[in-house]
Amino acid sequence: MPTYEYKCEPCRVIYQTMHGMNENPIQNCPTCKAPVTRLISAPSLNLKGFSSPTEAKYSKHTESEHVAMEKVLLKDYEKIWLPPFVKDNPYE
Repeated sequence: MPTYEYKCEPCRVIYQTMHGMNENPIQNCPTCKAPVTRLISAPSLNLKGFSSPTEAKYSKHTESEHVAMEKVLLKDYEKIWLPPFVKDNPYE
């Protein structure tokens, strides 16, 4: 299942969530109810035979370079993970 990112300008937040391609996307911010914009991000592909996506991600940059890149991104926006919507609630 792909990971999607949605940006809310008023809240300065990027929401990350997983949902199927045929499912409805997030339309509004869960916090302020303003419309969100879907961000285009690169897929996670393993073309060089790394044992995990994390290993592939960190192989391109030194640890200090990666920390610097994350600090630049988080200076403007906060990232929040939204769990996928549960269609069938076993507790109901």
